[in-house]
Amino acid sequence: MDSSLAARTLGASTEIATAALSGDDPDAVLGLVVRRAAELAEADLGLLMARAADGSLTVEAAHGAPAAATVPDGFEPVGLVLSARSAAARVARSGVPVVVDDVVTDPSTAPFVPRELRRYGPFAAAPFGTAERRLGALTVYRRRGAGPFTPATVEMLAAFATQAGLVLVLSEGTLARERIGLYEERERIARDLHDVIVQRLYAAGMQLDLLTRRPARRLARADAVRLAEAVDLLDATIADVRAVVRRLRNPDPAPAPPADLAESARLEVATAGELLGFVPSFEVVGDLRDVPAAVADHARAALREALSNVVRHSGAHTVAVQLRRDAAGLRLVVSDDGCGIPPGVTRRGLAHLEERAAQVGGRCEVKSSARKGTTITWEVRLAA
Repeated sequence: MDSSLAARTLGASTEIATAALSGDDPDAVLGLVVRRAAELAEADLGLLMARAADGSLTVEAAHGAPAAATVPDGFEPVGLVLSARSAAARVARSGVPVVVDDVVTDPSTAPFVPRELRRYGPFAAAPFGTAERRLGALTVYRRRGAGPFTPATVEMLAAFATQAGLVLVLSEGTLARERIGLYEERERIARDLHDVIVQRLYAAGMQLDLLTRRPARRLARADAVRLAEAVDLLDATIADVRAVVRRLRNPDPAPAPPADLAESARLEVATAGELLGFVPSFEVVGDLRDVPAAVADHARAALREALSNVVRHSGAHTVAVQLRRDAAGLRLVVSDDGCGIPPGVTRRGLAHLEERAAQVGGRCEVKSSARKGTTITWEVRLAA
């Protein structure tokens, strides 16, 4: 690798490390990785692919775009799935880079090239991640007729993919430590609220209550009413503080029993409303008490993921949530009137919704457009 390319690679790796370890949005970091890889390789298209449990790869970030003549209108590389038998998937499994002069005609790569990528020629792929954590593959393409990738470029790509993958793995550890610190701080605040604030409020309430009961002190009726209202207000405040303490001590509660699904869903909707600045509509249809605990847990997590997408990306003015239990099973519908799923936004969160549904034998359907917003339907068949 020549000194100029090595220096640029080091600079790009440093930039990615700074972004990842500073807590930048993971999607933005992935976009930065693939953009810098394409620039360093002088490629027309770069793709960063995540490895799934079945060995297939899903494009999580892209830089460049397939030739317009080869793809349907509106095609975006992000979300494209490559077979577990594709060259990129083999690279992700083996940890060995691959380079060919023509991805379409070379017998080692040709059988599983998606139609959207068949107008590209020179191709190189490097494993993304570390030997212990093989996250996927980083691939670059040049258009047909362009010069092939040189050995030095492939060497650079492999080193860059390893460095960037290591940074992301390390950043996960950093975030985990930060989360532990956050939970410890939550526990300290909860302890102070419970042991100090609640006790003081309770003492103040008792003193006011005793004041109203002393026969030696006759209060005017209006003053007595005001004191009674103040006691009631303190009681309500104590109840609110205790609820806050429970939430602080259980920020990610364990799976709740089925009877709590409606209430926990209501809390998720209320939390989203605080972030949106308006209250989403929420409707429960049917009796949720017989929903199995595993299904209730996945439904609760699916609702949280769907509302998170609405808060972060939609720009919606109205949001509606419905939980329905009927003879067919359990159905969760989250709809908004926002801008739809923007081009380039990773579909990893939506993939999580689909995976959660699949784990309990259900399915997830997403309908999205810029004019009508987005509707997510997550459902699981259950016995009546």
